[in-house]
Amino acid sequence: MKRLLALALILLVFAVACGKKEVKKVSSDSRLTTEAFEVADKIKDAYLKNDRTAMERYTTRDGYVSISNARKNFDSAELTFTPMLVEIYGDTVHVYISWNGTWKKSGRTYEDRGLADFVMKEKPLKLDEILRENPFSRPE
Repeated sequence: MKRLLALALILLVFAVACGKKEVKKVSSDSRLTTEAFEVADKIKDAYLKNDRTAMERYTTRDGYVSISNARKNFDSAELTFTPMLVEIYGDTVHVYISWNGTWKKSGRTYEDRGLADFVMKEKPLKLDEILRENPFSRPE
């Protein structure tokens, strides 16, 4: 009898522990952060492919001008973004990105790395400004 009671208690605990768990909703800050990371990656891909239309789609007018004015010519490039921190101030999102890049131009290879602060605004998010080290101004 005691064994049957112990077995029933174990099954009850197991059933409660493995029952349907409550699904938590994703917070708006989390969605905004994910969107900011995606926008940064899309801008990087557009830069590497020299796709100015895609770059315009994910930047404000000021953001596009700052990238196109800083952009240097290269034959090929590899660029890696690692998001480090996101700060949200009302309708402005600061995405701190550590980047590593390798550019090839006229047979020479240039390597560089840095930390950029992508300032994004509007809805949907668009790059408005790059503070600190601009990865799109390489090779120097």
